[in-house]
Amino acid sequence: MLVTVVTLFPEMFPGPLVYSLLGKKLGTIWDLKTVNIRDFADNIWHKVDDTPYGGGAGMVIKPNIVHDALTYAISMYNDITPTIVYMTPRGKVFNNNVAKGILNNNGLIILCGRYEGIDQRVIDFWKTNHNLIEISIGDYVLFGGEIPAMVLIETCLRFIPGIMHNPESVNDESFSIDLLEYSQYTKPAIWYGNSVPSVLLSGNHLEIAKWRTNQAKQITKEVRPDLWEKYLKNNL
Repeated sequence: MLVTVVTLFPEMFPGPLVYSLLGKKLGTIWDLKTVNIRDFADNIWHKVDDTPYGGGAGMVIKPNIVHDALTYAISMYNDITPTIVYMTPRGKVFNNNVAKGILNNNGLIILCGRYEGIDQRVIDFWKTNHNLIEISIGDYVLFGGEIPAMVLIETCLRFIPGIMHNPESVNDESFSIDLLEYSQYTKPAIWYGNSVPSVLLSGNHLEIAKWRTNQAKQITKEVRPDLWEKYLKNNL
């Protein structure tokens, strides 16, 4: 699967995505390319932004430049239709379910904003004509969309067959069923006087499964009451 990042800072990629399982599968199961927005500037200074109409602080990236960059990015996919995502604090909040919804084996294009954002007209055009989706990774603001793009890429690719050594791993983690994950333990069985819960040493897989479910419920109820309410609503 090809992932293309449209950004003013292509040198930030692949960054941390080159490590661990994703890095090992880069160039085989998935590939990463970048498109430099500045390459499509319509002036000799490669300036991509201008002052906002109506006044205000900061600068806004010009619509024609972003449009040309996205047009070039989508041309890399030939006859297939990739999912196009714009990383913005105004977007739908990202989670595992959103990741599954935007996942497209045909590919993914991620547009990263900077400064005060991107001219709304080009965003509206690509929403209408190419089903662009606006995504936020949380209720806070960063300098740009590059780090959120990395979060989205890693989250989405974990659902691609062949990325994980054990495909069942993605179904047995926090948020997979609206619960946080149960606590994990490994050797030694006793550390600083603290023992691993005896049920995990029993070999009774039914009891272990019950313990893990109860642990997940208890942790979720204490740490994320909002998620706990969602779990209760979906499991009545």
